[in-house]
Amino acid sequence: MMLSHLRRIATANPATAALLRRTLSTPASAGTVMKLNFNLPQEILYDSAEVASVVVPGAMGEYEVTADHVPIVAEMKAGMLTIKHGDGEDEKYFVPGGFALTHENSTTDIVCPEAVKLDDLDPAAVTANFEAAKAAASSAEDGSSDAAEAMIEVEVNKAMGAALGMNLA
Repeated sequence: MMLSHLRRIATANPATAALLRRTLSTPASAGTVMKLNFNLPQEILYDSAEVASVVVPGAMGEYEVTADHVPIVAEMKAGMLTIKHGDGEDEKYFVPGGFALTHENSTTDIVCPEAVKLDDLDPAAVTANFEAAKAAASSAEDGSSDAAEAMIEVEVNKAMGAALGMNLA
């Protein structure tokens, strides 16, 4: 009820239309695209590429960015980043973390230390790495840097397994 009232106000008063367009979530119009920059330290994966949307594994929760999204800066957690192309094709990457910056001009920058296409991940290797990291974590001295590194490895491999649909525990 309140949302439809606000939309009526937006159409009645052009001065508030831009503000409400930025604060109210609406589905992207057909044919509406955004620009994506996806950068790694050693490689540029996308440079102002037109895409339909990007699903970001935000540290505070997963969210989808479309054209005209509200500007946001978000830390990414280890997880699956999905790039949705206009043709309905999805491209999925595992990222270990990083940052996503969405600008006012329908451009989003993704910056992370690494990215691996989900199809290139080997489930057996992920399971083996997860088990090795768990063993290293349990044998490391509490509070040591070795214990911290092993726990990071456990969490990253667990997130990789989740991206592949595996339940590692």
